Amino acid sequence: MSEIRLSSEKRLRLFAGRGFPELAEEVATELGIPLTPTSAYDFANGEIFVRFEESVRGCDAFVIQSHTNPVNKQIMEQLIMVDALKRASAKRITVVTPFYGYARQDKKSRGREPITARLMADLFKTAGADRLMAVDLHTSQIQGFFDGPVDHLFALPMLANYVGSKVDRTRLTIVSPDSGRVRVAERWSDLLGGCPIAFIHKTRDPRIPNESITGRVVGDVVGQTCVVIDDMIDTAGTITKAVDALFEAGAADVIIAATHAVFSGPAVDRLKNSRASEVVITNTLPISEDQKFDNLTVLSIAPLLGRAIREVFEDGSVTSLFDGHS
Repeated sequence: MSEIRLSSEKRLRLFAGRGFPELAEEVATELGIPLTPTSAYDFANGEIFVRFEESVRGCDAFVIQSHTNPVNKQIMEQLIMVDALKRASAKRITVVTPFYGYARQDKKSRGREPITARLMADLFKTAGADRLMAVDLHTSQIQGFFDGPVDHLFALPMLANYVGSKVDRTRLTIVSPDSGRVRVAERWSDLLGGCPIAFIHKTRDPRIPNESITGRVVGDVVGQTCVVIDDMIDTAGTITKAVDALFEAGAADVIIAATHAVFSGPAVDRLKNSRASEVVITNTLPISEDQKFDNLTVLSIAPLLGRAIREVFEDGSVTSLFDGHS
């Protein structure tokens, strides 16, 4: 009778959607593995087809897709990829979303509204995902929407280290664009040696998306280099108004730092024409050539994702590496 060998060796496989293949290639390079060959295309009516060109049975699968514009298409493609992996007997499936679509719809502001961030989590679970990995979720409560482990990664240490290397920390103030981000500003301050913080008092009409009314600066910013921090820049209206308010309050210089560059509509023109000396972002979303400008700095998120994926694969501690305090 011939011998039957059962292999218990774990296999790490990285799968990329078409949303941002360049970032996926960077992550694959960090991991020292190739992307798994995948065939994906659209039918004439817009439906999506996905098939993996190699066996995925028993593998530890990581499916990376940035929810860039068109957001719904990227999400649907990632769901289809997860379903295909589940049906092909992948051992464990981790959804990697550098930018998690619909994250701003995390609660009901008025009656008869959806909580779409929760729906997203339910869809990934139904498709077959065992684990979720995301960078700088709009609110931490989204972690509780997914019925399984969630690795919430933070770009804050990378952004703070970069800014800290560029400025005089004795004249640095961290500024939250609204009162809701003060806790994040405090973490920036901790990483940069306890520099002072300030915030912009603003109001927002929930019936009008992407628009807020910037009020006064709360905190002393006279003569300071101010770093306005946020999780994302969408139309850039809020953050550029904050820059103006800071200069009016006596700031000597202003730097903008954010994780996700959504850059919708007039965002690039607003940032180009703002008085901020530098705009620092990460590449959780693709930045096209026509979205780049002279004082834009793009930091790669690939090393962070690569280290997190390796820790998950090796059953290590993701929290100890990426909780934002290391």
